[in-house]
Amino acid sequence: MQRKCIDLENEIRGLLKIFGVKLPLRLSRGGFDIAVRDTIESDPALSHALLPMLQARRALFDTFTELDRRVRKAAHADPVCQRFMGVPGVGEITALSFKAAVDDPARFKSSRTVGAHFGLTPRRFQSGEKDNPGRTSHAGDTDVRATLYAAANAMLMRSITWSSLKAWGVRLMKTKGRRRAIVAVARKIAVVLHRMWVDGSDFRLGSEAAA
Repeated sequence: MQRKCIDLENEIRGLLKIFGVKLPLRLSRGGFDIAVRDTIESDPALSHALLPMLQARRALFDTFTELDRRVRKAAHADPVCQRFMGVPGVGEITALSFKAAVDDPARFKSSRTVGAHFGLTPRRFQSGEKDNPGRTSHAGDTDVRATLYAAANAMLMRSITWSSLKAWGVRLMKTKGRRRAIVAVARKIAVVLHRMWVDGSDFRLGSEAAA
């Protein structure tokens, strides 16, 4: 729903640009409709062309908003997801996606295998004396892998809460680059979430000195 809504917004922006109208780059989702209507209300031809698209976008946006509200409510009503969201960067979508995909934590004998299950370990290319790690294996659920990557990115780039895990990721970013560091932190987050689920424990930030 969100993707389709954004696609329609971009289409409307593109059509307005043809007529010399450029909307501000930053508009809130709710403010987009108002901005376009204010722009086209004095032009019957533009209104005739764009109002149906605006109505379709509004229907998509309202549906997305309702689904988003339900997701947030479901996550906050679930004790396991509430603990997951104690990890900096982990939000409602990541918590619910991970819980739904793992389903039963007893499926994994070791928490370390969870990252590999979701394709967050590098493939290896071995030939003779060569042993080169490649990109991630991309195994498992694509959506869960994407949410874990987003959570790791949020932890490293946006969260102001410092932890031993974030400190480790920042050090890795300096030596291995941003993308590899995010993948590594995403893998660690998967391991941590599984261990928290098994133990019934909360996320530990680690010592302040380590951070």
